Amino acid sequence: MTTSRISNFYNKTIAERRSKLAEAIAPLSPPDLAPWTTGGLSPEAADHMIENVIGLHSLPLGIALNFIVNGREVLVPFAIEEPSVVAGASFMAKLARAGGGFFATTTDPLMIGQMQLINLINVEEAKLKIYEHKAELLAIADEIDPILKKFGGGARDLEVRVIDDSPIGAFIVVHLIYDVRDAMGANAVNTACEKLAPQIEAITGGKIHLKILSNLADRRIARVRATIPVNELAMSADAFDGESVRDGIIAAYAFAASDPYRAATHNKGIMNGVDAVVIATGNDWRAIEAGAHAYAARSGRYTSLSTWGKDKDGNLVGTLEMPMAVGIVGGATKVHPAAQAAVKLMGVKTANELAQIIVSVGLAQNLAALRALATEGIQRGHMSLHARQVAIAAGASGDLIEKVAAQMVVEKVVRIDRAEEILKALESGK
Repeated sequence: MTTSRISNFYNKTIAERRSKLAEAIAPLSPPDLAPWTTGGLSPEAADHMIENVIGLHSLPLGIALNFIVNGREVLVPFAIEEPSVVAGASFMAKLARAGGGFFATTTDPLMIGQMQLINLINVEEAKLKIYEHKAELLAIADEIDPILKKFGGGARDLEVRVIDDSPIGAFIVVHLIYDVRDAMGANAVNTACEKLAPQIEAITGGKIHLKILSNLADRRIARVRATIPVNELAMSADAFDGESVRDGIIAAYAFAASDPYRAATHNKGIMNGVDAVVIATGNDWRAIEAGAHAYAARSGRYTSLSTWGKDKDGNLVGTLEMPMAVGIVGGATKVHPAAQAAVKLMGVKTANELAQIIVSVGLAQNLAALRALATEGIQRGHMSLHARQVAIAAGASGDLIEKVAAQMVVEKVVRIDRAEEILKALESGK
């Protein structure tokens, strides 16, 4: 049985951590973890994934602990270069356990394919003609991918929008709503749009110009909530009681909800966690980013993706809602051995399960940032982890990395010039 509570994981060696992972997850064995030893990808394999390959670029891969998502223990892989993200999400997941963990849901995996119809004499007439042939067009789209249809996917709806305030005058956008099941869906949707284009042109007399999916996947939403008992928020060592921390987090959220300049950084904190899991599983983090930020501005004003408040008992309650177009079949997820290992580690069987874990991570990471900002400030917890990177950049190696980093943290001066001075003094024995 999987457990996401592994004590003292942080202080173990890399080899010991791998061993603990194998112990924590029943179906996982050391060979399953092998792709993470070297990054899991050879230059030869990479050469078949993108153009002009000359080598590989690695990111650290860490494991976020303590997550319970819909009653299930989950160990979550993070591919990220930024310090404190894994630690922050893990600690917030630990606090959330006291309230039952994270409770997440997803809508059906519906993606939107867009077809831009131009050169029309009468856009309103063309709009109605398309609706008159809606059943016929959906039937055509439904037969394009027999494998997807076999697993319950396919065309679901057709919508027609008139754009009448564009620089080129009025035109039509046809939306094909397509159920992509466990795929991210870009290839399936684009193929379906290309197949329908000549049919729509014949019906309307216009010309289909662009035909491509939309990354504003607002029909494919992941939602999550978590309740943090107020007593879990107390930071007695720093004289912050639970109520003060709770109220500070809610006030920080109110700032993001009201001001787009703050909301951009607030949502970036959410994406720190989201992107790390999306990258680890071989999914398209750029598409997720685009969809998230567009969704945050759907009202016409950019705002927070999350909400924070309190329940009748005074406990902190957080929610997060955002598009989540991720898949577990096709693309890099099936090509990259490390991505396959990440999916297996989490034990997900569907794309919806993966989306539920990712949105839970986003809420946890958002809480980590807000808690730090509302209490000790973002730098204190971040400083010790960042100091190591600065020490390495200054030329420290081996035991000197920790010594240089520790001295900078004590001085509260984490800069490369100071790291170089400390390193020089240590190496000279002073």
